[in-house]
Amino acid sequence: MTAAVHTRGLTRAYAGRKTDRGRDHLALDSFDLRVEEGEVHGLLGPNGAGKTTLCRILSTVLLPTGGTAEVLGHDVRTEADVVRRTVGIVFGGERGLYGRLTPRQNLRFWGALYGLGGKELRRRTDALLERTGLSGRADDRVDTMSRGMKQRVHIARGLITDPPVLILDEPTNGMDPVAAHDFRAMITELRTDGRTVLLTTHDMGEAEALCDRVTLVDRGRVIATETTDSVGALLARHDRIDATDVPPEVVTALCALPGTESVTPLGGDTIRVVTADAGTVGEVLRLLVASGVTRVTTAPPGLEEVYLGLIGRQGMRVRP
Repeated sequence: MTAAVHTRGLTRAYAGRKTDRGRDHLALDSFDLRVEEGEVHGLLGPNGAGKTTLCRILSTVLLPTGGTAEVLGHDVRTEADVVRRTVGIVFGGERGLYGRLTPRQNLRFWGALYGLGGKELRRRTDALLERTGLSGRADDRVDTMSRGMKQRVHIARGLITDPPVLILDEPTNGMDPVAAHDFRAMITELRTDGRTVLLTTHDMGEAEALCDRVTLVDRGRVIATETTDSVGALLARHDRIDATDVPPEVVTALCALPGTESVTPLGGDTIRVVTADAGTVGEVLRLLVASGVTRVTTAPPGLEEVYLGLIGRQGMRVRP
């Protein structure tokens, strides 16, 4: 079955930027990625990991140095015109919008660039303004709007050609929590349309809430691709147990228990026990219950823990 996005050995070198060894900097290094049709796929990595470079290649703004990249089976090099009609791209921040124009004018301008016009363009424009909650501000200048409202214009612009594949490059960057929540709700609605969404983000909660699978990226390479439900299995730690009012002697016993990776105070009277294998969880729970500890919760590691474990421990700064 044809993938929505498929890259094999994808490489992008920047000749003007050199590594410590004098080689060309590789923004993407043998980058293999497969995103299925109808999937919301998260691409996570720190600044400089290669996420935006990938988005630019998939939208035909940038050519790869080596390897292949396809969108719905169309090569970004040899079938660039087809790919451009297939992909809608949404950037975060101010990029890609004309502030002195209104949302209606922005949409009509971008639609015209893709060959749309007449009644069809007006119909699509009106429908998208309504769907994105912009009807009441459709004729206000974009530069008078909040960041959240501008991102609504971004989404509408990205959908003006009704693309089956939508690329969102850090779309909630700089948004306040309310605007980010509204924006994520819009992405959830797009899932019901059957569109494929490739989302780059630093936000762990965003990826967990929206994505079917996530790919962790570091220095232009794919570290791992997993479902958000099973991503915790990427770390040796299998579970975490939070317990309150644990006697000091029990804490000491937990630290000495084989299979316990760490015992950490969380503040107040609560500690967190992280196990190194699934079998240790039962031993920890039995010890706590036998000691009269009743306030206990268990959970697998979250996406943020996996991300920090695989990337953050390499000494790279990760923005929360």
